[in-house]
Amino acid sequence: MDKNAPNIAVLGAGVVGTTVSRILQEELRSADITVIADTFKEDTVSTVAAGIFRPGTSFRGPQAEVTKKWIKDSWNYWQEILKTPEAPAAGLMTLSSYIFSKENYHTTRNHLIEDLVPVYRAVDDDELKICGDGWKYGSYYSTLKIECSRYLPWAEQMFIEKGGKIITQKIEAFSSLSKYDLVFNCTGLGAKTLCQDNDLVSIRGQVIKVRAPWLKMAFYGDYDTYVIPGLDGVATLGGVRQYDSYNRQVCKHDAAAIMERCCDLLPALKKADVVCHRVGLRPHRVPVRVEPELVDGVRVVHCYGHGGYGVMTAPGTAIDAVHKGLDLLKSNVRSKI
Repeated sequence: MDKNAPNIAVLGAGVVGTTVSRILQEELRSADITVIADTFKEDTVSTVAAGIFRPGTSFRGPQAEVTKKWIKDSWNYWQEILKTPEAPAAGLMTLSSYIFSKENYHTTRNHLIEDLVPVYRAVDDDELKICGDGWKYGSYYSTLKIECSRYLPWAEQMFIEKGGKIITQKIEAFSSLSKYDLVFNCTGLGAKTLCQDNDLVSIRGQVIKVRAPWLKMAFYGDYDTYVIPGLDGVATLGGVRQYDSYNRQVCKHDAAAIMERCCDLLPALKKADVVCHRVGLRPHRVPVRVEPELVDGVRVVHCYGHGGYGVMTAPGTAIDAVHKGLDLLKSNVRSKI
């Protein structure tokens, strides 16, 4: 390793930290990069998520144009992997999706991706009969899905093969990282205490994983109801969004409500075998924080607060964070930013 190469730390090994480290290696080939985290792969909240590319309107950057750019850059990043033979190993798949509502047509639209995905259109009367009874409105769109249970190990292996290092450790203060020239803070909900960020809150999620190899499309209904297939024949059923809840235990009442709503949407699920129940705490912040800061003399670029949309939007925010970090290195700033 070049002695003059920058020494960089990436805090966090979920989808955001993993993607930041991957992009860093591409942009700064000579850098000495270390990922520091206390949870990895299947223990991260990233693997709870279904990972469909469908950002909600609560996902926001500092300005509307920044939000759009993050989403577009993310789409392009995933599309590039999708074009390669590596796509299945990386957990990428194309996916068609229906979103139905019994109450409101506007909830079936998504202004953030309608001009980005190949197809986004209103459904016809026959399509309204595909699921359950009583659906009045709907849209169909083509998108993609990222399974972090595959993407994280795939990206981690590539990172190590290219000389990246991994340390298992919980960082309590940035001052302990003074030996690094640059630090990327991708700690998700951990940033609440690490940064004393009171704008960062948990939105609790709970899902049911069921065996449904026959399911080839995603379906959404009212009240955060969704059924999303997976590469391995295991579908994700959801969900809940419980603001400022830090309960990591599976709630049987949430599970019962999720199953009832999903079976109402797709009655065939009544016969599906349950694989497991999962809980994840989404790190929600408005806006998502992607910005440089000097903390205790350490140059830091924050990249956290993606809420329930971290898997799909990790690349766009990571690209932005890496560019901000490279600017910071070039400026050689060690005083107030």
